[in-house]
Order: sequence, then C-alpha cells, then structure tokens
Amino acid sequence: MSKTIFYHAGCPVCISAEHDIIDLIGVENVEVVHIGENRSRIEEAERSGVKSVPALVTPNGNVLHINFGASMAEVKG
Repeated sequence: MSKTIFYHAGCPVCISAEHDIIDLIGVENVEVVHIGENRSRIEEAERSGVKSVPALVTPNGNVLHINFGASMAEVKG
C-alpha cells in the first residue's frame, strides 16, 4: 500500500497539523514533505491537486486540504 503524503510549508498551522496527522495515522503510514525546505516537490504537489498547505494526498489520490495555512502561490514566493 502506498503511503499518504502530507505536504506542508513549515508554518505553525502546518507543524501542528503534522503532529496531529502522525498521531492519528502513524508515522509509518505517512510521508511528510516540507515543501518550504524541499522546493523540488512543489510541482509534484500541484500535479496531485494540492492548492494550499497543509494538505494530505491519500493513496487513492484524494486531496484533503487542512486548516488553510498558505496557498501554493505563497509557498512558491
């Protein structure tokens, strides 16, 4: 089974959501991608349908936007 991918940009909202997601589904079931630090993954996130962060992309390809922190335009700067 593929992992859920959690994209975030490092803001306080994102970090709080990261902790909650890991607590809920387990660190072994989620790949955490800090796109503020790993900018090469921004295009991947956008192709997956991520419009803002924090966001989860499920193994089925569903995008779950969580508690708006920053738009992808803001992340790209």
